[in-house]
Amino acid sequence: MANLINEFPDIEIKQDEPLMNYTYTKTGGPADWLAFPETVDQVKELVDYVREHGMGLTVLGNASNLIVGDGGIDDLTIILTRLNKIEVHDNKVTAQAGASYIATTEAARDSELTGLEFAAGIPGSIGGAVFMNAGAYGGETKNVVSEATVMLPDGTVKHLTNEELDFGYRHSSIQDNNGVVLDATFALETGKYDDIKAKMDDLNERREAKQPLDLPSCGSVFKRPEGYYAGKLIHDAGLQGYTSGGAQVSTKHAGFIVNIDHGTAADYVNVIHHVQKTVKEKFGVDLETEVRIIGRQD
Repeated sequence: MANLINEFPDIEIKQDEPLMNYTYTKTGGPADWLAFPETVDQVKELVDYVREHGMGLTVLGNASNLIVGDGGIDDLTIILTRLNKIEVHDNKVTAQAGASYIATTEAARDSELTGLEFAAGIPGSIGGAVFMNAGAYGGETKNVVSEATVMLPDGTVKHLTNEELDFGYRHSSIQDNNGVVLDATFALETGKYDDIKAKMDDLNERREAKQPLDLPSCGSVFKRPEGYYAGKLIHDAGLQGYTSGGAQVSTKHAGFIVNIDHGTAADYVNVIHHVQKTVKEKFGVDLETEVRIIGRQD
């Protein structure tokens, strides 16, 4: 395989770079190649190269709602956090894929635009939020995104409408077409700064009171089963505090798995499987993971 550092001298690229340095769980083995593009053109160069050389491609944002295997990731991994421009025009906010959702909500607030308050504490990137239709406190990304710019695996760039994004619960069409989100535009309403700030502050206070934000985690681990709440099922199964290696079902919020002592991806996966097995045995409910588990699991 060619040396990608030499192939792309204008892009910062690292070889055999531990992904635990970038993930919210503080776990994950090395990426064969890890690139940090700063422009859309650079993203296209990398996507084209991967396609032409038959390589695999993994795209990450803030790496907040995923678990990277201890064996790392084959071929090329791209982190988009340097594509982080946020622009406001009238009642629309357009944010590049690597911009944080939190920073985007703050830009909306500062421009007195309402509709994004629900996302005030979501730690992911815009690309990740669109990819999985991130949501919290009764709000979902699908309710505010008007369109997104996506680069398809063949290198073409398309502007997809809300309908074409085919949002569902923690799902979008980008999961099906293997596209790379480049930016998203949010259509919002005019509001008052003080009202917007008060709602954001309230939601962040509630989040801080309930969630284990002081420890590394992958966020909400399981999707909400129809008719139930994952956290309550886990709590009622007596699983809070269950530990495998350095990963533990949070004693503060049963829906979270936290890294308490140099936990590995394998530790996280072991806890997930134990929780799924126990909840199934006790309540007959299948818990489906919301968190993405990627990479080599060894």
